Amino acid sequence: MANTKSAIKRIRRISKQTAVNKARKSRFRNALKKMNLLIEDKKKEEAIKFLPKLNSELMKIA
Repeated sequence: MANTKSAIKRIRRISKQTAVNKARKSRFRNALKKMNLLIEDKKKEEAIKFLPKLNSELMKIA
């Protein structure tokens, strides 16, 4: 258990950031799965159009 006021604040901040990170990772994984499906289905044009979105999600979690 946290002993100081700053440690308590830090715990609060870490829990909020953890929730944000989980959401970002989940969005990236979903985008990656969608890209893999497009590639497997040989939908080249759609995959090319989706690539910037995938890259954007990657940069957000990097």
